[in-house]
Amino acid sequence: MPRPLGFAHRGASAHAPENTLQAFRLALSMGATGVESDVWLTADGVPVLHHGGRLRRRPLGDLRATDLPPWLPTLADLYDACGTDLDLSLDLKDGRSAEATLAVARKAGHDLSRLWLCGGVAGPLAWRALDPGVRLVSSVPRQDVLQQLPRLRDGGVDAVNLRRRGWTRGLVDAVHAAGLLVFGWDAQSARRIRALVELGCDAVYSDHVDRLVRVLREPAG
Repeated sequence: MPRPLGFAHRGASAHAPENTLQAFRLALSMGATGVESDVWLTADGVPVLHHGGRLRRRPLGDLRATDLPPWLPTLADLYDACGTDLDLSLDLKDGRSAEATLAVARKAGHDLSRLWLCGGVAGPLAWRALDPGVRLVSSVPRQDVLQQLPRLRDGGVDAVNLRRRGWTRGLVDAVHAAGLLVFGWDAQSARRIRALVELGCDAVYSDHVDRLVRVLREPAG
């Protein structure tokens, strides 16, 4: 990867309501190379994009897709609105959602090498059996990264994702040496985005798409 991917966290969430089609479209128009969201399944098996997983205290898993408010998009809505020429990072909050998510992505014609499914450790390791081409990201606890690296590598995981303050040069080098990519999230200022890039991160997540794009477009070095 010649330059880090820039994921707009929950869309351009510093500029528009998070996890809305407006936020996703805005992020791409501002120059983000990808967008990030969280996936939950409705009672009728539809992947929807929402952070908390509840509406008016009701779990999304208890609602049918037809019960959802117009502002809450499904994954299919995102593809309809934004197309497939993007990297898409999806945090699968619902253990049932991997197969349904892949089915929607395939139907949309998304290149699965640009679809990044994120979870802890057990989730991504199980999802590899569902498709050999989809990208898998493990949000393993920082203190467990070195111990888990062989298991993640051998299980077909592609990347390790940590909050930006969890990364050090030594840890970045260790993950890269194991053949995995390094993703950093919660980089909200230009200084913190730049720090992750200088550490060698392969992808950065930020709410502030303007700052993210500006730093990622800076000349290397």
